[in-house]
Parts: sequence; C-alpha cells; structure tokens
Amino acid sequence: MLMPGFSPFWQLAWVTPDLERSMAQFKALYNVPSFFVMEPVFDAEFNGEKGSISIRMALANVDDYQIELIQPIGQGIVRIYTDALPADGSHANVFHHVCTRVWGTLDDWDAHLASLPPERPICYTGDAPEGIRFCYTDERASCGLYVEHIWYSDETWAGLKPLIPHFHSKS
Repeated sequence: MLMPGFSPFWQLAWVTPDLERSMAQFKALYNVPSFFVMEPVFDAEFNGEKGSISIRMALANVDDYQIELIQPIGQGIVRIYTDALPADGSHANVFHHVCTRVWGTLDDWDAHLASLPPERPICYTGDAPEGIRFCYTDERASCGLYVEHIWYSDETWAGLKPLIPHFHSKS
C-alpha cells in the first residue's frame, strides 16, 4: 500500500534529556496520564555509521495519534536524538519527528521503501525485533523534521497494542 507524502501521520515524537520529567509535563500540561515505557538497545545505522544505540522511550495513544517521548542514552549514533537537545544540557521537549505507519504485509513495507524518492533519503535504520521494521528519512531541509516510517506484523502489533495506554480527549 503506497502512501502519498508522509501521510497519514500516526505518531508525534519528542526528544528529551529526562524521560520522567517529560512524562510529568505531558501529564500536567496535556492530560496524558500514563505511558508505556521501554528501554530498547539495538544495532542501528545512522548516515552510514553503524553501532549500538540505547534509548528510553515512552508511548501513549491519544485519540488516533501516538505520543512518543525518547530519552537518548550514551554516545555514538544516538546523536540522531542528542543533537536535537539543547547544547547547554537544559531540559526541553524537542519536537523531533512524525511517524507514518505502513499497513499491510512485509511486501507493502518493501514497496513503500522503494517508492521513496531520492529527495527523501533514508538516514537511520535499526535492527528491530521480529515483526517490526522502521527507518527515518531526513526531511529537515523540506519540512524541518525527520519522518519515521514503521511497519508491524499483525501478530507483533496484537501483542504490543494492549501495553500502550489509550486515552480519548473527549468523553
């Protein structure tokens, strides 16, 4: 299933130096009461450099959108996240990327990647667990952000979905 541009948006993501503080801010300011927190470590490639990456991430679904907060841990290729943070080390929730989800089969994922034009170069990929594929395209020159593209197998999403809290902004 090919999608125009980077729509539909499925996720909005921020980078933070302090995940607990950011979750508290999103609770107090935006009424997102809780998150599912993960601490993945995986091999990745960023602009041709390969290495291990470690992050803490928090997910919550609000209406039809997923909120993601990412705290980078350590050095190296994690700079895809750390470079966005204030150089003075102060706290900030920095809007980092939007994410579009590729629905369907792994063949649909492959077709989606093949459909990306050269103006939307893939700059970041990670060795995700079985049933997940993701990459980022560097679109900062055209829209100011990275764009994440993600695919889940039906089985993987069925196991992950119940773990992520879902909230509605209207009763």
